[in-house]
Amino acid sequence: MKSVIYAVLAIGLLSLGACTGDLEKRVTDLERRVAALEGNGGSTATNPSVQTATQNKPQVQNNTPKEKPEGPLPKMEFSEKVHDFGRITEGDVVTKVFTFKNTGEAPLIISDATSSCGCTVPSYTDKPIAPGEEGELEVKYNSRGKKNQDNKVVRITANTWPATNNITIKAFVEPKADNTGAGPVKQ
Repeated sequence: MKSVIYAVLAIGLLSLGACTGDLEKRVTDLERRVAALEGNGGSTATNPSVQTATQNKPQVQNNTPKEKPEGPLPKMEFSEKVHDFGRITEGDVVTKVFTFKNTGEAPLIISDATSSCGCTVPSYTDKPIAPGEEGELEVKYNSRGKKNQDNKVVRITANTWPATNNITIKAFVEPKADNTGAGPVKQ
């Protein structure tokens, strides 16, 4: 029953605009609590409100073991883990393609990529990436309604150890000029 209450609270907070700093942290904390109550160890992979940000990818249960599994494992190594878009204008939609290499000994499979804000949408391939091969993860950021410095973290869940990898995007969003009341001067 508690998990239902927490889920309703988390969805309600998300619908009120989870893209603000403090609210975003509280929503993420609630998602972790709900996931822990549901028994999947803090993953948001099965949370419907977060799945929306992953373009309705299939839900994946996070069965990450507490200890490192034995045997060959894939390893996700990014060429760049933080990207700064610099100064952009409010309302701009910018995209960054992060490249990574599987430096492990087994095929790499990404099961989920999420951001705590709907303004940042990751997309990825669901095909396995063989050892030694490279893959891409595209992150699209919509700066509408954003102002000043903005940082977003994308959490990638894969069959690696540990199971999650993070990448970050940054931008300084210049407020759009307000043209209300502007116009020709009557004489």
